[in-house]
Amino acid sequence: MTTTVAAYAAPSAKAPLERTTIERRAVGEFDVLIDIKFAGICHSDIHQAREGWGEAIFPMVPGHEIAGVVEQVGPGVTKFKVGDRVGVGCMVDSCRECENCLAGQEQHCVRGNVGTYNAVGRDGEPTYGGYSQKVVVDQAFTVKIPDGLSLDVAAPLLCAGITTYAPLKRWGAAPGKKVAVIGLGGLGHMAVKIAHALGAEVTVLSQSLRKKDDGLKLGADHYYATSDAQTFKDLAGTFDVVLSTVSAPLDFGAYLSLLRTGGALVNVGAPEEPIALNLFSLIGGDKILAGSMIGGIAETQEMLDFCAEHGLGAEIELIEASQVNEAYERVLNSDVRYRFVIDAATI
Repeated sequence: MTTTVAAYAAPSAKAPLERTTIERRAVGEFDVLIDIKFAGICHSDIHQAREGWGEAIFPMVPGHEIAGVVEQVGPGVTKFKVGDRVGVGCMVDSCRECENCLAGQEQHCVRGNVGTYNAVGRDGEPTYGGYSQKVVVDQAFTVKIPDGLSLDVAAPLLCAGITTYAPLKRWGAAPGKKVAVIGLGGLGHMAVKIAHALGAEVTVLSQSLRKKDDGLKLGADHYYATSDAQTFKDLAGTFDVVLSTVSAPLDFGAYLSLLRTGGALVNVGAPEEPIALNLFSLIGGDKILAGSMIGGIAETQEMLDFCAEHGLGAEIELIEASQVNEAYERVLNSDVRYRFVIDAATI
């Protein structure tokens, strides 16, 4: 039988979110029913609820940073049992047959992964996200949250954690490497923590020095204001990796100038506007301009285990569900340190 649960949804593009009810599918053979405890608010929730990235599906229940407890399992479930602490990130299905899925890169499924919300599942029904009381997810797209992480600070790791962990690992953040993180927000603060734990020398590049003390406490070795033109002169040719976490267009030529020969500028922030780029800023120094999109399920589990081992939870502000519209505006104004998390008990 389906389950009716309370949720917060955007009824149309740019409309305020409001409390409503949705139907969750019956628990299938390989499904788990999760009693959601906490749901993080990601900037991408706002992009999608306001159609900043293109046409969307409404009503929309956002939320792809989900932490909760297993309430029921299907008869074929082997990975989880009732009472397990689990998480769900940005996707809830894929074809599971293409070369990318078989390589553990389900986020790059050739047929397209199924997003946790604002997507259509293999059953033809729209998906609804974590701003809700419960969710039903296939065990293959559910991960274990280690005991070393409390569920509230673990929730943002299901997007912000894997979104920064995957490129930092791929591009070699490690002892002896210099990593710069552009922006100290929901993504950026986790990037700093993770890069530091990986052993890299970490620099934050932010518009101002307003959050400098925070950045240093989170693990940064250095902190510079990008509003100061001298920063780009002083740091020219310094970094092995520059990770951009911001959702605004940048002067890519200026940031590419900060890389060493062969260095990489990797983007995980996704501005709504196109960017301009003079290719000579890439050609000189054999530099790399790259992107990265979350990570596969196995890598997400690896990230959670790594964060638990190093005590890396997100820095959060816990809110009631009724505050979600205010939280959206505060995110847009960079007025959060550093991730809003909804207490699902208030939905």
